[in-house]
Formats: sequence, C-alpha cells, structure tokens
Amino acid sequence: MKTFIVNLDPPYKKAGLSGEGLSPSLTCIIHDTDPDRKFPALIAVPGGSYEHCSKREGEPCAARWYSHGYNGFVLEYSCVDKPFPTALLELAAAVSYIRKNADELSCDGRIILCGFSAGGHLCASLGVHSERYAELFTENIRPDKMILCYPVITAGKYTHPLSAKNIAPTEELKALASLENHVSENTPPAFIWHCADDNVVPVQNSLMFAAALSEKKVPYELHIFPKGGHGIAMCDTTTIKNNDPRYINPVAAEWFDLALRWAQGLEQ
Repeated sequence: MKTFIVNLDPPYKKAGLSGEGLSPSLTCIIHDTDPDRKFPALIAVPGGSYEHCSKREGEPCAARWYSHGYNGFVLEYSCVDKPFPTALLELAAAVSYIRKNADELSCDGRIILCGFSAGGHLCASLGVHSERYAELFTENIRPDKMILCYPVITAGKYTHPLSAKNIAPTEELKALASLENHVSENTPPAFIWHCADDNVVPVQNSLMFAAALSEKKVPYELHIFPKGGHGIAMCDTTTIKNNDPRYINPVAAEWFDLALRWAQGLEQ
C-alpha cells in the first residue's frame, strides 16, 4: 500500500469563481505490490452539510474499497459559503487528476464516486452536470458510476436546508442544485441507498433521483432500509460515533456488499 496526499488545482477562474484561500486535496490509497496490474478507482466523498468533510465518511469508505481491489481516494473539498459549483469543480479536478495520471496511480481509467449525504449531492452534481463543465478540463470528468449514500439531491421541497444554504443562496443556484431536474441519458449509472426513517435528509431525495434516472432509462439500483436514520456511514464499528449503538446497523450495513456486487456486475 502506498498513501499520499495531492493538492488539487481546479479551474476556478475559468468558471468565474474565486479560488482565494481554497486548498482542496485528494488522499490516495494505492496498490503498489504489482507494477503491471491496474485497478479501478473509488473516490469517497464525505458529507457534512457542505459545512465540513466528515472523517467518518472518508477514509473508512476508501479503505474498505481498497481491500476489495480498488484504489481508494478521499476528496477534501471546500465548504461553507462556497457557492455551486465550487466543490463540483474540485471533484471534477480529482477525476481529471486520476485519469491524467492513471499509469502512475496504477489505475485502469474507471472511476466510481461514492458520496454520503452532501457528498452524495456533490457526486450526483458531477454526474448530471459533467457536460456543462467539461470544456474547463483536459481530461474526461464524467464518472463511470455513482454510489449515493443517503444523498441530498434537491434544493426544493425536500431539501436539507443547511446544505442548500451553503451552496445555493440564490434561486438560480437552487435550480442548478436541484439535481432531479438535470438527469439526462448521459448521466452515469447509480447505486442509491437510504433509510426510510431519515429525519435529516428525507428519503424522498433518493426516490426523486431514482425516478428521474428511470425516466431517462439510466441504469440504477435503489435500496431503502427501514431503519437507521442519517449518517450511519459503513454501519459498523469502523464508523461508530460517540459510542452510539444507532451507528451499528447490520441490516443497512448490507449496502456495501450490494454496492460491490453492483459495481463488479457492471464491469463484466
């Protein structure tokens, strides 16, 4: 295993944004035992209401995928009063970096995004808006697949107010951030899971996105678990918070094995 951190350089100015004081980074967890073997990449994108990047939803996720034959990456993106598409450009820069340096990173070019809550919104944002920002990058920024874990999707009726406030302070930005309205035939396939009793990000977010994918005939898999609430991450002791047993949920923990089979199935 080889681990290191890369500082990203998104094209803020080209997009009409200020990058002053911003320092997004990508933590890389790379297989290096076989120089001739290439691996698919999994970028873990933590949540945190676009206020912070949750440590519980970053490295534990990337490390789990690493243990199953993926190169793992964790995006640390800009938060708090950084309007759309600031973080989107940073995730796009991470995708571009991996594709540009695929040989050095032992990557085969395939990139899966795995985002939690606001991080799920960020992943889905790149999924639906990649064509809008493609010309700002030299490499292809469209992800191959998306895994969306209890994602924020909309800035409309069922939004998570704090996430929307941090990236979509205007009506124009709310329209762009309501991702259910921007799904197209080019949107990458998605694996989505949510808990029905989530009282932070309503389950309707996932249902609306799945419906939009279905309408555009984009492949998807959707799992709604009956209980678990919000923010349960890997649903086991690796991501427990404050020793609260709510974060250990064997039923919802099945999401990882389901997502792994889904990813591997699409790759065959």
